[in-house]
Amino acid sequence: MKNISLTSLKILMLVSIVVFFISCKNTQNTEAVISENIVVEKFQPTWESLEKAKPATWWDQGKFGIFIHWGPYSVAGYKDGHKGYSEAITNDMYKRPEKYKEFFIKKFGAAPPEFGYKDWVKLYTAENWDPQAWAQLFKESGATYVIPTAEHHDGFVNWDSDLTEWCATKMGPKRDLIGDLGKAVRAEGIKYGLSYHRERHPSRFANGFHVKETPFPQIQEEIKKNPSTANLYGPFEYSDAFIADYVARWKEMETKYQPDFMWIDDVPIFYAAEGEPQAVKFQNAFKGMIADYLNVAQKWGKEVYFNNKGKHLNFPANIGCIEKDNLLFEEISERRYQNPATLGVSYAYMENEELNDLYKTPAELVRLLCDVVSKNGNLLLNIGPKADGTIPEGMQRRLKAVGAWLKVNGEAIYKTAPWKVYGEYNGEIIKEENVVYSNHSMHIHEIEIRYTSNDNNVYASTFHNSTETMLTAFKNIDVVKSIEIIGDKKTIVSFTKTPEGLKISHDKSADFSLVRVYKIELENHITTSPH
Repeated sequence: MKNISLTSLKILMLVSIVVFFISCKNTQNTEAVISENIVVEKFQPTWESLEKAKPATWWDQGKFGIFIHWGPYSVAGYKDGHKGYSEAITNDMYKRPEKYKEFFIKKFGAAPPEFGYKDWVKLYTAENWDPQAWAQLFKESGATYVIPTAEHHDGFVNWDSDLTEWCATKMGPKRDLIGDLGKAVRAEGIKYGLSYHRERHPSRFANGFHVKETPFPQIQEEIKKNPSTANLYGPFEYSDAFIADYVARWKEMETKYQPDFMWIDDVPIFYAAEGEPQAVKFQNAFKGMIADYLNVAQKWGKEVYFNNKGKHLNFPANIGCIEKDNLLFEEISERRYQNPATLGVSYAYMENEELNDLYKTPAELVRLLCDVVSKNGNLLLNIGPKADGTIPEGMQRRLKAVGAWLKVNGEAIYKTAPWKVYGEYNGEIIKEENVVYSNHSMHIHEIEIRYTSNDNNVYASTFHNSTETMLTAFKNIDVVKSIEIIGDKKTIVSFTKTPEGLKISHDKSADFSLVRVYKIELENHITTSPH
């Protein structure tokens, strides 16, 4: 009876999606009434329509969010050689099984196919999880929005789903992780988005990105021994059924949790199988899914937004906020963007990073925040909790350090815009002893400054501790009314206009914590960089 009920629910959801697409395609009504006095345009499933979606005010002004990678992959906390993204183990362990057998025997006492990824689900318990404590930590960090992983490429669902048995309320944690966290986060006044990564699922337990794949040999063995695992590991093709189910899962999340942000990972099949009918169908499905989300949000009376991710962007560049892993710009971006940055290298929990404190330092993180915001971006800083639901201590310390800095200097970040230039630098690139450098590191010079602006104020965030600073970007700025160090009322700041720029000086006892911010008040309203 239970199986019949589940199947009926699936059919109902899929039929509703098909009906939605037909209605979108044929609709003549281009406006939706939100209230008696406000009429807004209804979004259509076309790129031309979707490019009209503007950033939500809360996202545009909030600047800083928390990203969370948490799932059964967190059980291992490992990838071969302690390198890369630990969540990628779900593919790599079957692609290169010889690299993992010793680790699995030591950790689990067995290896695939006898003890495969499906068996990690029961070890993903979240027994020590306290969503209220998480929410309070995020509040203390200064984050204005939180985006947890609802479903990663592995196919396990963190919400209470009626569409799959492989979900957190029926297996593993036996609770609605997405729902419970959403309640806790919103109780702290923080916006709540959801990230959805199922777009790569047909290729996750197979080798490559093709419309139809053959699963890895050990996956085939696991499915043969336990046919129900096919519903976790499969399907292995971008069929019509997969596309409909993909949309239905998002629709289920949308309906149950009303997310403030739709976060979609990059979709390699779009370019790996460009022009193939199923890839085109999948891309068209995204048009309808996004349009539906935006239109439903209007009925909720909420401002929402969505991303556009990838080295090869999922959608045309003028749609959504541009995003790529650890995205850094050299100059001010013309379009709003988001940097989903890792604390270390991995997104999901990597035990080696915690044990050896291989995360970015608090100073690196604050500099990164200043750099991203100065160039028209938001920082979406990722954490990777353990399978038991605890956030590693090294991650907590860093979030609290960023929050302590923002508590003092937040006006240089929140509600700001890029200035006419992102910043300036001078001297050689320095190498700091306490920094663990990686491909994701932001290298800085002896003198490094970032600018943001708001009204008549320019904020100069200086990464160095000096009693004298020359701001060459102010060379052609005529009238400076005042300068102060944010959070340090006792220090008197002197400034002089010179042919080189604006020279700032003060007593060497001035406070310095991670990054010093000078608030520079100008005579006239600032013209910011267009974005």
